Amino acid sequence: MTTRRHVHFNFKAKSWTSPEPASTEAIDRFHQSLPNYEPTPLVSLDSLAKEIGVGAIHVKDETNRFGLPAFKILGASWGAFRSIAEKLGLPLDSEIDTVREAAKAHQLTLYAATEGNHGRAVARMGAIFDISAEIHVPASMHHSTVKLIESEGAKVVVSKGKYEDATLEAESASKHEQGILVQDHAFGDYQTVPQASNISRPMTTSNSNVWQWIVDGYGTMMREVDKQLGSTKADLVIAPVGVGSFAQAVVSHFKRQGTVTSTLAVEPDTAACLWKSLEKGEFTEIPTTGTIMAGLNCGAPSTIAWDLLKNGVNASLTVSDYEAHQSALYLQSQGINAGPCGGSTLAALKRLTLDDKKALGLNEKSTVVIFCTERNRDYDIPHDVSGNDPVALTQTLVQINSASPDLGSVPGPGETIIARYVAAWLEHRDLETHWVEFEKGRPSVVGVVRGSGGGKSIMFNGHIDTVTIMGYDDDPLSGKIVDGCLYGRGSADMKGGVAAGMIALANAKKLGLRGDVIFTGVADEESLSKGTEDILRAGWRADAAVVSEPTNLEISHTHKGYCHIEIKIRGLAAHGSRADLGIDAIVNAGHFLVEFGRYAKKLQEGPGHETLGTGTAHASLISGGEEASSYPAQCTIIAERRTIPGETNEAVQKEFDDIIAKVAKEVTDFKAEAKIFFSRPPQFIAADHPFTKLVSGIVGSVTGKDAVIGGALFWTDCALLAEKGIVPLLWGPKGEGLHGKEEFVHVKSIEQVAEGLTNIAAEFCK
Repeated sequence: MTTRRHVHFNFKAKSWTSPEPASTEAIDRFHQSLPNYEPTPLVSLDSLAKEIGVGAIHVKDETNRFGLPAFKILGASWGAFRSIAEKLGLPLDSEIDTVREAAKAHQLTLYAATEGNHGRAVARMGAIFDISAEIHVPASMHHSTVKLIESEGAKVVVSKGKYEDATLEAESASKHEQGILVQDHAFGDYQTVPQASNISRPMTTSNSNVWQWIVDGYGTMMREVDKQLGSTKADLVIAPVGVGSFAQAVVSHFKRQGTVTSTLAVEPDTAACLWKSLEKGEFTEIPTTGTIMAGLNCGAPSTIAWDLLKNGVNASLTVSDYEAHQSALYLQSQGINAGPCGGSTLAALKRLTLDDKKALGLNEKSTVVIFCTERNRDYDIPHDVSGNDPVALTQTLVQINSASPDLGSVPGPGETIIARYVAAWLEHRDLETHWVEFEKGRPSVVGVVRGSGGGKSIMFNGHIDTVTIMGYDDDPLSGKIVDGCLYGRGSADMKGGVAAGMIALANAKKLGLRGDVIFTGVADEESLSKGTEDILRAGWRADAAVVSEPTNLEISHTHKGYCHIEIKIRGLAAHGSRADLGIDAIVNAGHFLVEFGRYAKKLQEGPGHETLGTGTAHASLISGGEEASSYPAQCTIIAERRTIPGETNEAVQKEFDDIIAKVAKEVTDFKAEAKIFFSRPPQFIAADHPFTKLVSGIVGSVTGKDAVIGGALFWTDCALLAEKGIVPLLWGPKGEGLHGKEEFVHVKSIEQVAEGLTNIAAEFCK
């Protein structure tokens, strides 16, 4: 029932022509004067052309341009040269040595922000002109890429934010008399080159644009392609977008007067700023969630590029990291050492359907040119996001380590990697996606299918963190299936339920519902449930919710809450030889624990809830004393009190105060205080509530037997949802070994939950 993001077509682009370009002689002469200039290869992929059904596929191999691993130096070199010439009033036919001496004499510094290759290219130009270069990079940049930029002699400044933050920081840093910003992203006031106030020579041009100079520099590559094709004309060229400078160069060249070439733009699924702008018909900034196509990880096209691309691009599409990776591997097999950005254009061509090819005018005689813009580099191998099977999706989720950083003897990596995968899976299907991260490193992901209006909304909630993988027998990240059971940490708790919720959300896109369907993949449930708190804090609400914790396919309409209580027993420190002075806090803690034990037993013998039974209490941790030779001044006990509906924090606090008061009457010098330092409420909705009835009917239909309605002794995020007026139920797959040394979920139950959630959305939100 699910589908991927469609191709955007602009049929008006067929008759559109780009503005007449300026003279290119100076650009070609400049590039040819640089050390080791030579045209990069145009490689034919004959067997692939036959497979795809076109006449020829040619790859412009930019994996080695002036010794650098990408094409970016074509734009960065001309942009830097023009900027220096503009600032110092030098003629455009100046020799490189002349420009170098002038730039060095004025102690100029080049600045840029980058996702990798542009910054390294600017750094190289700093070395060629013998001046300083300062490159600003996003926090997510791979450390190996930082090292490569530094190897060119540049200073690298790592931002705390994303690429867009780094661009603003680079712009700010460049605002001094010797600063030159060479940025392939037009934004804000970055339209013209600043003029140093201490330069007496007049500027030769007044309104030139650094962005345009960079775009013009890329034009050298297009003219090389023309010469290499000879009399053959390209029917389709495919260009990666990013902020749009390279795509602008491609469209400007191949859509000029007298050409009939179509242009196809490609972006990552998770950074589809051009595609979404084209779909909306207006310039649109978007959040991005990371991609191995780092150079394309941009949240907005340049305003300058947008004006041209919205008219000149015939089609726009997006590809997954996995598709780019696979295409890069194919190009490598053909002798082209491509990286993921370089593979993106081939991935775009390979994903075109027969109808897409027809719309672009492709046939068995067509010539296609794709640009491999980047050499291979280190990156994390991505998982496939194309699958729509809940079991296979569960396997993938299990294979991603998302153990909590707050739990275990060895802290886990947290949720960032798995959240990126979930977001990529949603974006691949063009599902509305939101990244919620109030605490760095603890993100949650929200996916939405909007209804037409007037219907009730539902939320499918599931946590994407797990407990530690330490102490797990066998491979905790295998996701292997044996005898109908899927194994691995988090398989039952609760990646099977998360996968079912994701599938149900994607299915809802085709149901034509009136109400919204919301999926929330939340962080930190295994510790403090910050994730569900965060999505509620961000304003996400629904009329009802299903939390798909592993319930063995039974419906839980109620569950216990809990309080964590710190009890401090006060003694009096003294030398171990001074029994006349010391008061032993640890011994007095023993008196407290004896009475606490009686209290815990009494709870279990008293009246309870009809479904959940009685409340319970146990001592969890104890600590005290400083050394063997001293009376301990304090002993601290941490206790947990599990609560049932109707029991409040105030009532629990009084119970502990009463225990302390009773012991104080019986034990001389006993002093203590108790404080609830963390708590979660119990949750309850009636078994005959309309939502309970609806869900139980659907569960019965899916499982083929009457639904079992009961309660859960453990706590879940249902309680937090209920506090905000959302009616929650707990229903999820069948699994065993939660938090244990071996954990598994029954495969069939994952499929049943995915089907059930889809049907619940269809009925509740219709």
